[in-house]
Formats: sequence, structure tokens, C-alpha cells
Amino acid sequence: MPIPSADFKRALKQLSEKEKEALLLRAARRDAELYDTLCFELLPDVDAATVYEQASDQIHELFAVGATGRLLNRSLTKALSKTVKEVARARRITKDKRLEIDLNLYALRHIFENYTGQFESPYAGFFTATARLAARTTQLVQKNLHEDLWLEYKADLDDFLTQLHARSKSRSLKFELPRELVLAD
Repeated sequence: MPIPSADFKRALKQLSEKEKEALLLRAARRDAELYDTLCFELLPDVDAATVYEQASDQIHELFAVGATGRLLNRSLTKALSKTVKEVARARRITKDKRLEIDLNLYALRHIFENYTGQFESPYAGFFTATARLAARTTQLVQKNLHEDLWLEYKADLDDFLTQLHARSKSRSLKFELPRELVLAD
């Protein structure tokens, strides 16, 4: 990402309000994420809950439309990959790490409610991607949230991790999957 130079900043200050507005509108039309970020920062009715709702609807749509076809395991892996990108996009828009955790948990709940049968597929891609998402979410909770908030996420995360560890494929993972969310004493 380029860093604005001093000359650029000076030139920007010399623009009139009308020219600045035109420049900003042109940039927002070209970049959807910039538009969403500006909406989040400028509009009073667009808040983190609105972004969560839009992202969760998008995640649901990714699995509903993307998880079809003859190679369901591959389709689910692609849908999960797009889901991770959608969660990252929502985090970049709001700069809210708790929102990222909540969206990850939403995706994990959706997977565990609807697609656990695909964990037994001979192809391990979907299982591995789901295990990575669960491990990353556990790390995010421990790293970014205050310990008092961990209890809010502990039951869900422990349930997901227990279900993943119960599968035979969990022993062949190339990374360490935590057993549970460990609370500090």
C-alpha cells in the first residue's frame, strides 16, 4: 500500500471542496471496499451490527450457492476460502477484531450444523480448512480479547475442537490443533 508523499498531501490541501468531493466519489466508485469503509465511517445507520449482518448473509450465500455439484468437498473448500476472505474484508472495514471472531464462529456453526458429513470424505481439504479456521479463531480469542470475554466463546470453541479431534483425520493434520480454549487462572 503506497504511503502518501508530502507533495501529494500538499496538492490535496490545495484542492477545493468540490474537487475533493469529486475525487472521493470517483475513488469510491472504483473500489467497493473503500465505499463500504466510507459508509461505515460516515453514515450513522451503518454500524458493526450492520456489517455483521451483511457479512453473515454473504457467508450463508457462499455455502448455499457454492456448496453444490458433484465434487461437494472441493466446493465446500472453495466456499470456506471465500468465507475467510469475506471475514477479513469485514474486519478491514470495521477494524473490529471481535467482529472477525463472531463471523468466524458464525461460519463454523454453519459448517458443523450442515456439512460435518463431508469430514469423512477421502479428500481432506475441507476438514483441514475447517480445522485451521477453528484453530485460528481460538488463537484470535486468546490474543485479541480480554480474558473476561473468553467465557462467552469457550463453549462453542470447545465443542468445535472436540468434534474435530474426534475425527480420524485430526491425527494427520500438519499443524497443532488445540484441544480446548484454555482459560487463564
